[in-house]
Amino acid sequence: MTQLTRSSLFAMLRQNKNIMIPFVKAHACGNDFLLIEEHLAQRRHAALARKLCARNTSVGADGIEFLERKPNGEFFLRLFNADGSEAELSGNGTRCVAAWLASSEGRQQVALGTHGGIRTCQVVEAADPFYLIESEMGVPRVMQRTIEVPGIGNVAGAMVNVGNPHFVLFVDTEDFSAHGLAWQELGGRISTSPLFPHGTNVEFVRIVSEAEIAFRIYERGCGPTTSSGTGTCASSAAAMALRGVGRELTANAEGGPQRTVWPTADAVMLLTGPAEIVCHGEVYEL
Repeated sequence: MTQLTRSSLFAMLRQNKNIMIPFVKAHACGNDFLLIEEHLAQRRHAALARKLCARNTSVGADGIEFLERKPNGEFFLRLFNADGSEAELSGNGTRCVAAWLASSEGRQQVALGTHGGIRTCQVVEAADPFYLIESEMGVPRVMQRTIEVPGIGNVAGAMVNVGNPHFVLFVDTEDFSAHGLAWQELGGRISTSPLFPHGTNVEFVRIVSEAEIAFRIYERGCGPTTSSGTGTCASSAAAMALRGVGRELTANAEGGPQRTVWPTADAVMLLTGPAEIVCHGEVYEL
């Protein structure tokens, strides 16, 4: 490679690298997010998500929560997954934003608007950077459904809406496999099935006891994740509605347990779980 070529390459790599975007990184049971002020996105939400969420070449995360501060004092969140797709909301991401606002502004309760509805978060315990937060997650809607997956056949489960879409399967296997496939593979096939034109999150749920479930998550837009707030709610709601477990559950994902309470079918579900502020930083703009 000639010196001129090297110089040209270096100049190209430096191009558009002179502006920095501040961010906060947080996680809830390992489900991690970058938190960025909305005005910094400048209509490049999807491109920023694809770039900044890349784990080998950038900061890395499952998604970005863009926080808009409205003139009337209200907040609104837009969630973009690691692949650049926009989702209605994230229970864990919303909780991470609530932890950020508690840490930076001392807010102990905050209502956060999302495309899936308003989610009100209350700090239960705090030892900055660790927070335990209870969130109002809306009223789940559960519908038992059997779908046909090409190459597999009929797959029985439930469609659950908790502000975003989920398909929940019940399994008895220790490794959460079903229909002869690893949960990750089957989850990927269901998540991108033509039956769900906009995709769906997929949960594999095992009933442990009347007061406890265990589950795994294939998340639309980023694949297997260690945790999901809405996935926790969807899994719990399906188990309560269709398997007769108690109305207060401990729901265990790979990233750890969360607590759900759903008093009646027409009541708001409460989700309690941790959030941790990991770091503050700046990253090069596109």
